[in-house]
Amino acid sequence: MAALRGTESKYPVRFKLRDQREATIRLMTPADRDAILKFASALPSDDLLFLRTDITDTAVVAQWVENLVNGSTVTLLAEVDREIAAYASVHVEPARWTRRVGEIRVNAALKFRGFGLGRRLTEEIFELAHSLDLKKLTAQMTPDQAAARAAFEHLGFQVEAVLTDWVEDRSGHLRDLLIMTHDVAGFSDRIVA
Repeated sequence: MAALRGTESKYPVRFKLRDQREATIRLMTPADRDAILKFASALPSDDLLFLRTDITDTAVVAQWVENLVNGSTVTLLAEVDREIAAYASVHVEPARWTRRVGEIRVNAALKFRGFGLGRRLTEEIFELAHSLDLKKLTAQMTPDQAAARAAFEHLGFQVEAVLTDWVEDRSGHLRDLLIMTHDVAGFSDRIVA
């Protein structure tokens, strides 16, 4: 992944939630491993159904930390009262043909939803992703994740595809996968009316 090109000096960022509590957004470091596991263990089981990786698994979080170190992932953490309230990541695969495509992932703790945190964090990771020399950004979710879809549409993401019965949740149920994309360079292979 390309360097952050000075963007990392922007963090930490402090702002007020809708309920006037102060939140801080900062870059995740390897030292945050245990805090991420604690955050994940408090997520509702319904949320865990939709995660691409099981972040309650110590081995998965260890790989996440390794990806931070090797530069294939950049993660922002939002904290409220020194507790991780949400995270947003941009992930890049090492395959040559997709090395300029980043995938954005966002998740907020249940008790911090509805205060503008998820939207602000999505905007921050979107801005950070622009500094990574990526050409296209993607976000993946199930069609029933309306708030996530709205946050990405707000940033100019468009639905690229809906893949029927493409993913299996942790309960074994098949679900559709909604893929949204944003052309970072402003070019697209589709004409927007």
